[in-house]
Amino acid sequence: MDFSQERITTIHDYSINGQNVTERINRLSLVRPGVVIIPMLYDEIKSDSLQLIVDQLNKSSYLKQITIALSAENSAQYREVLDFFGQLEIPHIVVWCNGPRIQNILEDMKEKELDITSFSGKGKDVWIAIGVASLYGYAIAFHDADIKTYDKYLPAKLLYPIIEPELDFFYNKGYYSRIDTESSQMFGRVHRLFVEPLIETVIKDIDRSSSLLNYLQSFRYPLSGEFAMTRDLAMNIRIPSDWGLELGLLGEVYRNTAMKRISQVDLGFYNHKHQSMGSDVSEGLSKMVNDIFTTFIRLLGENTNIQISVPFLHSISVRYKRFSQDLIRQYHADAIFNDLKYNRHQEEIYVDTFAKIIQQSKNDYFKDTSEVLLPDWKRALSAIPNLNKRFRNAALEDCIEHSKYNSVK
Repeated sequence: MDFSQERITTIHDYSINGQNVTERINRLSLVRPGVVIIPMLYDEIKSDSLQLIVDQLNKSSYLKQITIALSAENSAQYREVLDFFGQLEIPHIVVWCNGPRIQNILEDMKEKELDITSFSGKGKDVWIAIGVASLYGYAIAFHDADIKTYDKYLPAKLLYPIIEPELDFFYNKGYYSRIDTESSQMFGRVHRLFVEPLIETVIKDIDRSSSLLNYLQSFRYPLSGEFAMTRDLAMNIRIPSDWGLELGLLGEVYRNTAMKRISQVDLGFYNHKHQSMGSDVSEGLSKMVNDIFTTFIRLLGENTNIQISVPFLHSISVRYKRFSQDLIRQYHADAIFNDLKYNRHQEEIYVDTFAKIIQQSKNDYFKDTSEVLLPDWKRALSAIPNLNKRFRNAALEDCIEHSKYNSVK
């Protein structure tokens, strides 16, 4: 039995009574309502995962509201997603984050010297959705739209440690086993073969006393896209705009929250769509690793006394491989014992590729001075006091316009 606690509170699943938890949330949500943000691309509407998520959310009566942060290329795609979520019985809103109305608001923001038009992707969509969701809930949960193992208790597990006054956490991170039980394969490659050995490299070889590094190492799955936080915290942190979103958010939470107000919760087995490696750092896992490494080095520069230099980054790339190869031996043993398919040679290839990306990124780190963090919402509202309501109203106007289109058609 795993009773281990980390520097942050670890909430294990000792056969949690999900029904009991949801009943308690139902009562508590009268005072501390919980909402969910789901960032998604249009293409995800075609997956079985999204239908499963909607079916399970309809059983989650404890939720106050759901905000879907949508990236769609045109109005036809937006209408299709809008129609799809028509089967959702919980109050919800589809925010067309790259639609004309939202874009007009972003252009207006530039006049207040709050220009985020150069940002794109999931981080920007999440930022917009936070503004909208803040109008509805005390606690905000986030999860992706491609979860194949989704159930109605997942949002409850994320929200309960925050909504329950006796616990009163400000931030709760999900962790889980990245095992595909159908194919008997071990996934979570970027975490297992990159992030974990990268953090271990810097701790053991550079700075064992760093509170930031020890904090990051305390999370069992720092790249998890499933987490929840109070509305107040969400409005006070800066959102990374690239694949460094999850790790960058942990850095923001570190700067803005006491350690005793942070927890992580066991979400059980978890599976979603898997990225290919990609031919270069512009796509797939390669881009993800590149962005995560840049985010990690930025966090070191901002929150530690470590001097970031080319020799330092070169040392990391060399030592990283040693720790990764040690882990591969351990994962291999774990896989054999559990009768999982495990291609040790392929794992070694991943490590070689990741090490090369570190080598390339160490040069780009000093060249790239572009901003990667969106402004916090407190600053945005001080510049434009009704900004979150404008985003909400734009989303409602999109919905009304395209719903009329469908009824006329």
